[in-house]
Amino acid sequence: MNKIMNSSLPIRIDVWSDFACPFCYIGKRRFENALKKFPHKDQVQIIFRNFELNPDQKRVPGRNKYIQLSEKYGMTIEKAKSVCDNMAKQAKELGLDYRFDTMVIGNTNDAHRLQKYAQSQGKSDELVEEIMHAYYTDSKDIGDHETLAQLAGKVGLDEQEAKKVLSEGKYSEDVKKDIQQSRELGVNGVPYFLFNGDLEISGAQPEEVFLRALERLWEEKKKKVEKGEGGKCENGACKL
Repeated sequence: MNKIMNSSLPIRIDVWSDFACPFCYIGKRRFENALKKFPHKDQVQIIFRNFELNPDQKRVPGRNKYIQLSEKYGMTIEKAKSVCDNMAKQAKELGLDYRFDTMVIGNTNDAHRLQKYAQSQGKSDELVEEIMHAYYTDSKDIGDHETLAQLAGKVGLDEQEAKKVLSEGKYSEDVKKDIQQSRELGVNGVPYFLFNGDLEISGAQPEEVFLRALERLWEEKKKKVEKGEGGKCENGACKL
């Protein structure tokens, strides 16, 4: 595995995700809940990475999530509905409202490009949350430039600049780099969490799994400092 590590904080987490992945929103919320319980959460850096489950997906009127799953995995519509019902139940337990019946299926590349713009402006976390809520709860078309620009405006970004980013194809290379990096790491499904470049967690795991990983890495960091391998720990913070 190619190691990724370039952070001023003790713990860095790279998260590969796709807006069209129902488990990515669930995994995001479970991880956030775990982070709230971690005493040193201010010492954690989170980097959102782009991933495309269906890069060739196009907006097709009348093609809902059930049909998409049925065609992709060779299951019946009834089975697809059952799968979605199960995901909606898991989401509800986290306070998320999934509305598969009215979900607008489309391409997520433009949403990813806009996320990269938001990242450059320090608004990535806010925009990712807005896009996911718009897609899963509000049944918005997140492939529509006007819709995306409005979401950008909601988090304090300039709507006109957002439209320019989308219309001119900006940040396409940045998205491609994330996807290429995921391939080099052997990632074939999301969400995928990479802790400090070498500890992997795949899928929307329970909060306890994420919390244990955070605690383990914190203890490892402290031990390295105690061994004199650089840095210091004081007042609840470790620096290398």
